[in-house]
Amino acid sequence: MYTIIQKFHSGWAYLALLLLLFTVINSLIGMFSKKDFTAKDRKIALFALISTHIQLVVGLILYFVSPNGFAQLGNMTDAHARLTSLEHPLTNIIAIILITIGWSKHKKVLSAEAKFKSISIFYTLGLLLILAKIPWYLWI
Repeated sequence: MYTIIQKFHSGWAYLALLLLLFTVINSLIGMFSKKDFTAKDRKIALFALISTHIQLVVGLILYFVSPNGFAQLGNMTDAHARLTSLEHPLTNIIAIILITIGWSKHKKVLSAEAKFKSISIFYTLGLLLILAKIPWYLWI
């Protein structure tokens, strides 16, 4: 069961990162070209939001069943154990909170430029945090 969850978490990460990147690029283009915020733009941002939340849920399940997750929390002298048991989960939770804030803020503003700006800022911050704490030695 552990390996299935781990493979899903690793595979889904590709989709989540691609959707996040696509959303950031789309929102930056929309913001700088001053185009209208359409239903297509909303769906792109929503799909990125949903994919990151699915990744979070699967990651939390993996955290508690993995020998590299919660079980390694007492071993903070090892850099790899610290990354997988503390830094990666905590940073990604913060990143997904930022992405969720960006989604919530875009719904409260009326202008298209403000919607694109909210999504581009918060989704970019989330994407950068996620990329900063991926355990690349385990993933690639």
